[in-house]
Amino acid sequence: MYLEDLPDHKFILGSSSPRRQALLGNLNIEFDIQTLDFDESAPDDPDITRHPEIISRRKSNELGTLADKECLITSDTSVVLGDRILNKPADAEEARQMLSEMSGKWHEVYTGVCLRNASGMRSFTEMTRVHFKDLRPELIDYYIDTYKPYDKAGSYGIQEWFGYVAVDRIEGCFFNVMGLPLSRLHEEMLDFLSILPKE
Repeated sequence: MYLEDLPDHKFILGSSSPRRQALLGNLNIEFDIQTLDFDESAPDDPDITRHPEIISRRKSNELGTLADKECLITSDTSVVLGDRILNKPADAEEARQMLSEMSGKWHEVYTGVCLRNASGMRSFTEMTRVHFKDLRPELIDYYIDTYKPYDKAGSYGIQEWFGYVAVDRIEGCFFNVMGLPLSRLHEEMLDFLSILPKE
């Protein structure tokens, strides 16, 4: 059995991100979209790798009570370089600084996902490592000027031109870098909704 075999379930994506909406649609399920103005300030937790999962749970709780057979999906993604979270850049200069710092290095992308229905909640974190080749300053400038990646954590979208020319290695789920770890999400949803076949 697969998620599309559950016509009596109503899936809800708590995100305004067009990338997450497109990704979830690729699991062949119909879903509604709910959004809210949400304070995504950093949680009071010294382990920055936990922040996306904590924020995804906060988002879920903010969206209120669910009816029977409704399943809400919320998520949050952060880019981590060393011991620092690289958030969405405020302007071109900050984007240029972030991409220059990541040039020739590995960084990690963490996505926290929360599933909630009327019976309970489950959350998890998926991590992907991404390596940039050595980036010429003019390549960084062209990307920022052309694509204006100010709505993206870490100042880049792996699914855009920049991902094609700058990323030379990746360890883990590609879609996780875009904002939803689809393979893990699919299995977690099947298990959470108790429709995995019993061994």
